[in-house]
Amino acid sequence: MSGVAGPLAGKVALVTGGGQGVGRGIALALARKGAAVAVAGRTREKVEAVAAEITAIGGRAEAFVCDVKDAASLDALATDTAAALGGIDILVNNAQQVPLGPILSVSDADFEVGFVSGPLATVRLMRACHPHLKAAGGGVIVNLTSSATRRWDMAGYGHYGAVKRGIEAVTRAAAAEWGADGIRVLAIAPHADSPALKGWIAGNPAEAEAFFQTIPLRRIGACEEDIGQAVAALCGPEFGYLTGAVVPLDGGQANFA
Repeated sequence: MSGVAGPLAGKVALVTGGGQGVGRGIALALARKGAAVAVAGRTREKVEAVAAEITAIGGRAEAFVCDVKDAASLDALATDTAAALGGIDILVNNAQQVPLGPILSVSDADFEVGFVSGPLATVRLMRACHPHLKAAGGGVIVNLTSSATRRWDMAGYGHYGAVKRGIEAVTRAAAAEWGADGIRVLAIAPHADSPALKGWIAGNPAEAEAFFQTIPLRRIGACEEDIGQAVAALCGPEFGYLTGAVVPLDGGQANFA
């Protein structure tokens, strides 16, 4: 059990891609609300550093190395998380390799990696965590999609959008199938100041400024304060009747109506 008091005290959260960016922000926000957090990712140093950050604020965390493209690695992650922290109440499927580029440029191999690390990995880890989430009574799954699936200009985003739409489809199906098990399943579509996006902004200031003008709030969300805290709230009792939805966290840019 985490040492931080809050609405998620006594809960255990598993966050993939938790070593940096949005995953780190979500992991920290969940910990600040009281959850014990399994921080999973490919790079041991990064996940251990985030786990140490959580410990430093009085929370409880464990770091796990995992490759979401490998089915056995995902099964082991679910088993090891439950064994180390006493169960799984919250699953956040964040880690993914995304295929970007024009249709004539993205290779079949890169497109396949997008599906394996995206919808397939999402389904695999949801299945592996299902018994623990069901046993918890009130489990929550949050999968990551993107407002790029609703872009006014899909040029360069076709493969990415297809992969993320696949995640939305399995999110909706899991919500319908597992509601009777007391499991809520949601997707979020964030714009966040991840290291990759910060690098793009720094290297393309004019294009970045034009991009900001397409966002009603005129800024990118902060990984912890805007995206992580929203996820923590969605996992709490106040949203206990919300499932099967795609929640836009993109400053109002895309039309999700």
